[in-house]
Order: sequence, then structure tokens, then C-alpha cells
Amino acid sequence: MMEKDIRFSDKKVDQSWKESAQKERPLWKTPEPQAQAPSHASQNQVTTSKAFMNLLSSLGVQAMFHLGEIPNPETQEREVNLQAAREVINILSMLKEKSEGNRSREESEVMTQLLTELQMKFSEKV
Repeated sequence: MMEKDIRFSDKKVDQSWKESAQKERPLWKTPEPQAQAPSHASQNQVTTSKAFMNLLSSLGVQAMFHLGEIPNPETQEREVNLQAAREVINILSMLKEKSEGNRSREESEVMTQLLTELQMKFSEKV
């Protein structure tokens, strides 16, 4: 088998086009860095907030299921498991304590409202 002879030529790149493009672009069209896109930190904060709210929602649904407020999707029966409901409520309480000072106002409001509602429903069942 014959090998191909590949030779690379030295390419010269003209960098002056960048300077001329910068000069031709009107200044009023140049977006400010923050106006272009949210910073990585703010995107991360939004993602973290959404994940935290999803976690709260998921735990809330689990507790409501165990309290018999939501029917079992397979049997359509309402099943009460107070021990499991108590565990989920305790997890939410622990999350509230451990995340104190690190939550947004909205996250704190949702957490407080969710915990209050679940604790009241739990006390009704007991």
C-alpha cells in the first residue's frame, strides 16, 4: 500500500480584518456584556432555585400521598401511612433549618407554607 505524501503550506492569516470590522461596527449596536446574556453565576442561581423548588414540591407530594390526600395512581385508593408522612415532614423541617439564610424570599415562603399545611394535615390525621 502506498502512503500519500501530505504537505502543509504555511498559511498567512491577515489579522487586519478584525480591526476594520471593529471600526465599521456602530457603537450603538455593541451590547454591554451583562445585556448579552445572564452571567454564569446568575444562571447557576436560577438553576439551583428551580431545583430547590422542585425538591420542595416533590417532598410535598410524597407527604400528601402518605397522608392519604392524593390517591395511589395504580389503585386509585387513598392510603394513609403516618410514619412515612412524619419522615417526609421531618426532612422538610431539617431542610428549612439547614438552609436558613440561604433561601430566596420566594423559597422561604413556599417552604413555610408547605410545612404549615403538611403539619396541620398530619395533626388532623393523628
